[in-house]
Amino acid sequence: MSNDIVKIATRESYGNALAELGDEFKDFLVLDADLAGATKTSVFKKKFPERHIDCGIAEANMTGIAAGIATTGTPVFISSFAMFASGRNFEQVRNSIGYPHLNVKIGATHAGITVGEDGASHQCLEDVALMRTIPGMTVIVPSDDIEAKAAVMAAAETVGPFYMRFGRAAVPVINDRPDYKFEVGKAVVLKDGTDMVIFANGVCVAEALGAAEKLAADGINAAVVNVHTVKPIDKDTILEFAKKTNRVFTVEEHSVIGGLGSAVCDVLSEEYPVKVTKIGVYDRFGKSGPAGALMKEFQLDAEGIYNQIKAKI
Repeated sequence: MSNDIVKIATRESYGNALAELGDEFKDFLVLDADLAGATKTSVFKKKFPERHIDCGIAEANMTGIAAGIATTGTPVFISSFAMFASGRNFEQVRNSIGYPHLNVKIGATHAGITVGEDGASHQCLEDVALMRTIPGMTVIVPSDDIEAKAAVMAAAETVGPFYMRFGRAAVPVINDRPDYKFEVGKAVVLKDGTDMVIFANGVCVAEALGAAEKLAADGINAAVVNVHTVKPIDKDTILEFAKKTNRVFTVEEHSVIGGLGSAVCDVLSEEYPVKVTKIGVYDRFGKSGPAGALMKEFQLDAEGIYNQIKAKI
């Protein structure tokens, strides 16, 4: 990626989107667990202080409060780091939000290894796996600023629980084009190709595009598809490109167990069995270090993805 490409952290996009939505949707509330400055719900709080509630360092309690508010018909956004929003909160999210199918949106920030120096305890690599098992939960992993804002808007316009995964590190803006359209459950084809397909989401989408460029230099024509919605997943597009290429790779800043790769395999094993290679974090915890260095070490940058693909073809 060249240095002149605009980079914005999707947690920033989340906070800005909430503040913009506050003017259009007058009834929703935003709850945070003593992390408003980091999750960027502070942007909404500054503009609408009477509609923001800081629940303190009590994420499970925050989730219960949000569920209670939602039973009155008021939509609620709750926010914390992904490790806490999905992990510490799982039972409350399952039973208090998922089971009654309440209109609560979870804005989970600081997901994945790009949390960086906060280290393994805070680098949630299991959240997509956890959240996609909850019946009726929509799970979205935006790739950039534009997509993150669109996801928040879609969540506000849709009744029911959402889990949205945002990152700490600034990522390239890749969807700034007039034909871009965000639709829940509909993947975005960023590059067509006939030799293989790379399904990616989140921070790995830009890196997958970089890997495709490197593959092209070797004469390999790889399609790149942004699967921002892990649930409900876009079966039609997955099947289309699996049938077209007969070679599938998935890339995610998440464990290869239970995330995007597993969701793609669920589709293909039933509908069109084909060889799939899952690229992500392989049954290990994260570690402390600069986000860029960790992406390189875990081979999730463009070079690492390219090397892993080349080793498998």
